[in-house]
Amino acid sequence: MATFKTESITIKEKEEEISIVDKVNFESFNEDILGLGSIGTESRQVNAISVIFDLEGFTNFCKQIDPQLAVPEYLSEFLKWIFIEVKKELIEETYEKGYKTYANLPFLSKFLGDGILFLWDTHEMDDIEIRNVVVSMYEICKKYTTDFFPKISKNIISPPTKLRCGIARGAIYSVGNGNDFVGPCINMSARLQKLNSLSFCFSRRGINPDLFSDTYVKDFLVKKVDIRGIGSTELVCLLKSEYAKLSPVEKEKFTD
Repeated sequence: MATFKTESITIKEKEEEISIVDKVNFESFNEDILGLGSIGTESRQVNAISVIFDLEGFTNFCKQIDPQLAVPEYLSEFLKWIFIEVKKELIEETYEKGYKTYANLPFLSKFLGDGILFLWDTHEMDDIEIRNVVVSMYEICKKYTTDFFPKISKNIISPPTKLRCGIARGAIYSVGNGNDFVGPCINMSARLQKLNSLSFCFSRRGINPDLFSDTYVKDFLVKKVDIRGIGSTELVCLLKSEYAKLSPVEKEKFTD
């Protein structure tokens, strides 16, 4: 995200004062303001897990009376909370000088306006660490409903009611100076976080729910579904409890 401020100057033309946009300021509006560096730089491939959190109902939340009073306070509390929770979920043991973790922290975090993108580099991660990331994100979604939402509702009117999450694994590619990335798995995670009325869904590619611990393996089932713009028979993992609550029409979109 980039901001740009238009700067005007007043000149005299044929004895008339007119306001114009400063030439230097006008010409400075170009791709450089995106802060991506040289976009023509050769792209670097990274094997990654893409996690996208989305705040359900955020658009309507912003339509309330005087949203400028509620939105900043809500986002401040939400972003503080989610970064704390990501760290907490990944801590296995605490020592005086640091932490033993279930997996590394994400190497890229990006605010999306109504949610946030986290990227993990899987190059040195084993299957256990990858599964730890998935179940940690699942726990965060549950905690939003059970912990964060009840607390924030005491101070903020009609905050987003649900935190949705889509997860996918695959190759991503750096853009410019490497401060941003693109790739199919990012697109996939974006699609999965808003798949029907599900709150949590991940792509089966490279993530096997059968290898989850007994605590979690019973919670998921695998279905085929049409993912818009990606594929008509994609395998995804969703919660059994949420699938059971889908309408008959929604269930028809999923096949075994």
